[in-house]
Amino acid sequence: MVRIALLEDIPIIQQIAHATWPSAYGAIISSEQISYMLDLMYSNESLLQQMVKGHQFYLFDNQSLNSQPTQTLGFASVSKESATTFKLNKLYVIPTAHKSGAGKALLSAVKAFAIQQGGKELILQVNKQNPAIGFYKRQGFTILSEQIFELDRGFVMDDYIMGISLD
Repeated sequence: MVRIALLEDIPIIQQIAHATWPSAYGAIISSEQISYMLDLMYSNESLLQQMVKGHQFYLFDNQSLNSQPTQTLGFASVSKESATTFKLNKLYVIPTAHKSGAGKALLSAVKAFAIQQGGKELILQVNKQNPAIGFYKRQGFTILSEQIFELDRGFVMDDYIMGISLD
């Protein structure tokens, strides 16, 4: 089940980010850059600012059919880039829940939000070596461009910009 994340869900978002980044990026970027980026994007202050500035966050909770407690398996965030373009900023699912449908459900919620807000295009940035590119291509995204973003401490992000029409 996908639900809108609230401010009190920030610790859950942080927990999932810290659980997914090492497996998603461990073979692509250094552990120092992973730590830097987690601090940059997932500190309490950073997440609070993202939410206050209009980033819509979604969480995917499993729906337990037995007595097991509900667990949050992933999250996504989306923001408005222009009048008709929205950006998928984050989409992470814990590794043990890959191929469970959580990623597709989160992406569907993001698309629905963007369309509801007048969006005609959804874009994202993804590391050129990230296996998630295959997921995005299967969902209809295409590579629009390549871009290198220089960060502090000499770190860089070597990314594809991908997009999909929402019409």
